[in-house]
Amino acid sequence: METIKPSSKMFLDIVGELRLMIKAEGIAVGDKLPSERVLAERLQVGRSTIREALRSLELLGLIETRRGEGTFLSDFKKHQLVEVLSTFIMQQPNSAMDVKQTRIIHEKAAIRSICKQEEKRQLPVWQSLLVRLEEDGAVLREDIIREMIVVTDNRLSLKIWFLLKRYSRVPYEELTTAAEKETVKALLENIVSGLEEKAITAYDNWIEIIEGEV
Repeated sequence: METIKPSSKMFLDIVGELRLMIKAEGIAVGDKLPSERVLAERLQVGRSTIREALRSLELLGLIETRRGEGTFLSDFKKHQLVEVLSTFIMQQPNSAMDVKQTRIIHEKAAIRSICKQEEKRQLPVWQSLLVRLEEDGAVLREDIIREMIVVTDNRLSLKIWFLLKRYSRVPYEELTTAAEKETVKALLENIVSGLEEKAITAYDNWIEIIEGEV
């Protein structure tokens, strides 16, 4: 059985390295990507970390996994959901509040879904985030929320969330601050423990701290 230490590389790091590899090797739409084992060796991360990153990209429609064949690069231009929804949002008079409320609905739904499923609670990504929080003192806010939604395996929710984040005023692109550390730890630890309501409370407290910056 594979033993994996929590990796310091997260979604954006791996995606960035995959993008450079695809460009350098001239991998085109429809071409097959290297196997999980090969990618793990080349990027120097555990296979479970690679698997999570590939699952994220598949949920976004950027790659396609074919049973028994492998993983292939998809044509992202075929996916017009972002353009359609952004047009709708920009036409609404109360769009800012709608975006905020809808974003929170998706984020809380992800937390509740994970807390109810032990398999998802035990994924190494949560320990990896906790380790980064302790060792580095901070993590990118977006990493935490995005990983929660990715783990739910809901392709539509992930696409919608990326759009909502784009039009939201919440500063997810920033690192967590010292004032957030204990609240974020509580969120992650309660998710791992399956304590749904405590996780939601920690999430509410965290968002309140973040929104206080705006």
